Amino acid sequence: MQNVPDHPLKVSVAGLGAVGLPLARWLDQGQPRLALHAVSARDRAAAATRMADFSTRPKIRDLDAICDGADVVVEGLPPALFRPLAEKVLRQGLIFVPLTVTQLILHMDLVDLAEASGARIVIPTGAILGLDAVRAAAKGDVRSVTMMTRKPPAGLINTPYVIEQGIDLNGLAAPMKLYEGPVRDAAQKFPANVNVSVALALAGIGLDRTRYEIWADPGVTRNTHVIEVDADSTWFRMEIAGVPSPGNAATGKLTPLSAMATLEGLVSTLKVGS
Repeated sequence: MQNVPDHPLKVSVAGLGAVGLPLARWLDQGQPRLALHAVSARDRAAAATRMADFSTRPKIRDLDAICDGADVVVEGLPPALFRPLAEKVLRQGLIFVPLTVTQLILHMDLVDLAEASGARIVIPTGAILGLDAVRAAAKGDVRSVTMMTRKPPAGLINTPYVIEQGIDLNGLAAPMKLYEGPVRDAAQKFPANVNVSVALALAGIGLDRTRYEIWADPGVTRNTHVIEVDADSTWFRMEIAGVPSPGNAATGKLTPLSAMATLEGLVSTLKVGS
């Protein structure tokens, strides 16, 4: 059993976007047994401006140096930057908290790397709920897990799949189903939009058996997820309607809060839920 550390865990935040900046600000406010160590950003001057109100401005580093001196690295980067960072973190035996979870399933050899180095990969719940119940049910016989996501069109308009297929979501008048199938395929088509479905699949019955639908829906103002689980031990249906982050409709405001809760769980004496 891992003991609660007797010193603050030094946390580096890779990326100051819709998740990274609120998370860094929260750490800067002072949290028990956690300390903001460093951040990375493509534009250092802009990052310094965004952190002008911080009590203690952290070091702004290149990605190549974001691990130096850290205990934990939280990833909130564009998909193309995921693997180089993940390899560096895991080779150094650190705790890696990825937010771009779709990229992890494209590089599952990273799990073997973590095993070899003694590193840990800790995935936040993100913008959904109930992963503890799904994990518990998966210890028995789970017949099916399905998830349906509805997002405002603005949150999907710049996804690779929508652009490649030439789908016009501007002025959409009725809900449009963009995808239905296994989570593994969805992750390739929507690499920055379906992290929640990947987390669900990893917690439960896997990427190929977990079924997923994603809709562009002009009738919703929140990112809405409905999950149904049918198992020998239970049947349940969960629904959550997350408020989109300001300036990034693809990311829910709950996501940075989930990352905060995950970090707290690493150092808490009392931890509720699996």
